[in-house]
Amino acid sequence: MKSEKIEAILAKWLEAWKHHDVSVLTSAFAEDAVYTSMLAGTIRGRGEIETLYHGWFKAFPDMVFEVERQLINGDQGAVLWSQYGTHVGEFCGLAGTGRIFALPGAFFMTFRNGRIESMRSVYDFTNLLLQIGILNAKPVT
Repeated sequence: MKSEKIEAILAKWLEAWKHHDVSVLTSAFAEDAVYTSMLAGTIRGRGEIETLYHGWFKAFPDMVFEVERQLINGDQGAVLWSQYGTHVGEFCGLAGTGRIFALPGAFFMTFRNGRIESMRSVYDFTNLLLQIGILNAKPVT
């Protein structure tokens, strides 16, 4: 795929993050796409990806998504991002804590036939759980 095509796919997909538009987010993926993250493990197909997005936006309905940088090389793309929000809904089996989070991370993607074929989401999951109060730990002194 040409980089212009990938840029267009990413622009639409990243705009959908801002609006929590699960339909547009999900439609960017190939029907048999593979998505890997700390939260989801490895999931396959648009249906499972859609469920993941719904859960994320239900847990963090005020979530703000900011792109820091994106890179494209051949059929590969990377997006460095930050997310901010408040833990309001159920997440990892626990009710909302009302605590805020700030989470930097990155998506690493492969594109095929105008869609995202695979994606790996990388972020500090333990730090997220600490910030929203699901895990408790004393700081190192």
